[in-house]
Amino acid sequence: MAQLIYDITVRFCDRYVEKRSRTHDQMVQAARSGVQNIAEGSQASGTSKKTEIKLTNVARASLEELRLDYEDFLRQRGLPIWDRDDHRRQKLIDLRCATADEVAQWVQAEHDCGLRGRDRLSGQKHQSTKSTVPTYPELAANAALVLLAVACTLLDRQLAAQAKAFETEGGFTERLYRIRSEKRSSRPPSTRSNKSTPSTNIEE
Repeated sequence: MAQLIYDITVRFCDRYVEKRSRTHDQMVQAARSGVQNIAEGSQASGTSKKTEIKLTNVARASLEELRLDYEDFLRQRGLPIWDRDDHRRQKLIDLRCATADEVAQWVQAEHDCGLRGRDRLSGQKHQSTKSTVPTYPELAANAALVLLAVACTLLDRQLAAQAKAFETEGGFTERLYRIRSEKRSSRPPSTRSNKSTPSTNIEE
C-alpha cells in the first residue's frame, strides 16, 4: 500500500504541483520515506524490536505529513475533501488497486460518470445544469487520501502488534539472554576436581 501511494504521489506531483517547488519535493520525499522506513523496520525486526518500532513510527509520521499536504492542496484550490461516508471512498477501497495505472483508470471512470450525470440532469426540465463533474485534481488527491487512510490504519495495527511482541518477547538482547540462560540451566552440574591440600601436620 505504501509503495502504491509513493507511485501515485510521484505522478500526482509531476502533473499538478510545480516541479521546482518545495512542496513537490516534500510530498515525494514523505511518500518515499513511508516506503523505505517500513522496509527498513521489517529488516531490523530480527535483531532489534526497538528499531523496528522506531522506523515504523517514522513511516507512519511520514504518511501523516503527506496526508496533510494532499488536504492543503485541495483546500487551497477550493476543492472538496470527501467526507468519510462519501460512497466513492468505499468504491475505491473495494477495487483493491495494486498499481498507479489502476487508480488512474478509476479516476477516469469517476470523471466520465460525472459527465454522464451532468448530461442527464441537463436534459431534464426544471433541473439545474450546473456542472457536477469532479475535476481530475480533486479525484486524484482524494483517491490518494483514501489510500493513505487505509495505509495509516494498517500501520497503526502493525505498531500495536509490534509493541505487544516487544512487551511479551523482548528485544534481541533479552531473547539472547533468555536462550543462554536456558542452555545453562539444561547443563548437568559441573564436577569440580578436589585438589589435595598441602599437609599441615607439624611433628612435635
